[in-house]
Amino acid sequence: MTKLLLSVHVLAAILAIGPIAVAASMFPRYTRTPSQDGEALQTAKVLHRICRGYTLVGIAVPVFGVATGARLGVLTDAWLLISIVLTAAAAALLALGILPGQQRLLGSPEKSGAARLAMVTGVFNLLWAVVVVLMIVRPGSTTGA
Repeated sequence: MTKLLLSVHVLAAILAIGPIAVAASMFPRYTRTPSQDGEALQTAKVLHRICRGYTLVGIAVPVFGVATGARLGVLTDAWLLISIVLTAAAAALLALGILPGQQRLLGSPEKSGAARLAMVTGVFNLLWAVVVVLMIVRPGSTTGA
């Protein structure tokens, strides 16, 4: 059962968080173009829809991660607790910064808003990169690298 939970957790992370990271990173570029460029606006709308849709699927990542951690008996390990905090921070950035920022830019594109959104998205991606490293290295774990 543990292997199944871990497999679903990793697959959910790859298939949900990956598209959000890519779409969110691409989004600001398409809002920096002049507003008369309908194709860029349509692309930005699709990227926003991808981020919104995959956010719902992405909820499976921490759910299956906690279930896996419970089965492995590592829920109190420092590396996992830090990963949970960073995941919560990334989720908050997505829900409170990235998605609303994208929605605002779809309404009225402005360069300063796009630059700020690109920065927030970069922090979101950095948080996930740190979580991935913690999941692989597991500092202090007897089974860590």
